[in-house]
Amino acid sequence: MDSLIAAAAHALAAGDPLAALNRVALREDPPAVALRGIAMAQLGELARAKTLLRKAARGFGAREALARARCVVAETEIALAARDLAWPDKALDAARAVLEAHGDLANAAHARYLEVRRLLLIGRLNEAERRLSQLDPAPLPPALRAGHDMVIAGIAMRRLQTKAARAALERAARAARLAGIAALTAEVEGAFRLLSEPAARLIARGVERPLLLEEVESLLASKTLIVDACRYAVRAQDAVVALTTRPVLFALARALAEAWPGDVSRDALVRYAFRARHADESHRARLRVEIGRLRAALQGLAEIGATRQGFLLTPRRAAAVAVLARPVEEEHAAILAFLADGESWSSSALAIALGASQRTVQRALDELAAAGKVQSFGRGRAQRWTMSPLPGFTTTLLLLAPLPNG
Repeated sequence: MDSLIAAAAHALAAGDPLAALNRVALREDPPAVALRGIAMAQLGELARAKTLLRKAARGFGAREALARARCVVAETEIALAARDLAWPDKALDAARAVLEAHGDLANAAHARYLEVRRLLLIGRLNEAERRLSQLDPAPLPPALRAGHDMVIAGIAMRRLQTKAARAALERAARAARLAGIAALTAEVEGAFRLLSEPAARLIARGVERPLLLEEVESLLASKTLIVDACRYAVRAQDAVVALTTRPVLFALARALAEAWPGDVSRDALVRYAFRARHADESHRARLRVEIGRLRAALQGLAEIGATRQGFLLTPRRAAAVAVLARPVEEEHAAILAFLADGESWSSSALAIALGASQRTVQRALDELAAAGKVQSFGRGRAQRWTMSPLPGFTTTLLLLAPLPNG
């Protein structure tokens, strides 16, 4: 490795892409092209970075498997930054194996972290946690240790373990300071802000107020009967009744919970649950059937009694009733949650993250674009969707990882 390549690599490791480009901008040998690609990625020019890294990988000879493997890992990181989640797992695994065989343990660990971050992004927390437990961050450089703790914090936030999340972020902040990379420090600070911004809304006794992530955790541990509009379930401490596939029952449960300790008229329940403008006898008959089904579903958690004008929800063991709602409620809130991270997403990546078909996601994006809530750039496979981060709340509860059951 010549002195200019070494100096450029050192500058990139310190988070200074302009200094790296000053040393290799005019060179066309594969190591210089690879470093230029990484520098362009750090500057946000992801498409150009991907092209340069592929060019560098082709330029390395058959005996330079280590260099090619590093290019694959760098390209995968760019794919993650560009929210291109459909990368070939086998290519990354093969590159990691080459790195481990050549003793490049730091880059091999980085490859593993990329996969863990992808799993976290698409909500596969158990698998992400299992893979993370196989990594020992102690011998790694500070930047990777910071990344390790950022992933731990991300998992803890999704599981509403705020103390664990805060401790992990404090470790990440110390590691980021040791690394001396300003962008990494800013990323940790941004994650800290999520703990001090509203994560959900509490609706109880006719009053609505925002909740911090820590308050959501406390609410779930309390003796309150919670109608959870984030995960479409009714929960009371360890007991959870999932109503994800029964939207009418959930709508009735929410209407009754929002009115507690009062009752809700039959006409109001018909309008809320059945989207009917006027209640006729067929609606009232159906309401009786659905209320009976809801009684059976909530058996042990709550009773639903008939009153003169409607129905009343009465918790069996809980001291109070509340509705836990998303900070933003609209038809395509889950898509907005992913786009609110400020990154650009492809419709295929959103489909992977949401577990939906790409056609369904594309229709939703078109509707949001028509409403002026999202915008796209590029065409065809290069098309990306983005929006400005929504101020004032974190998107943790909009994403798809299940809340803890107790």
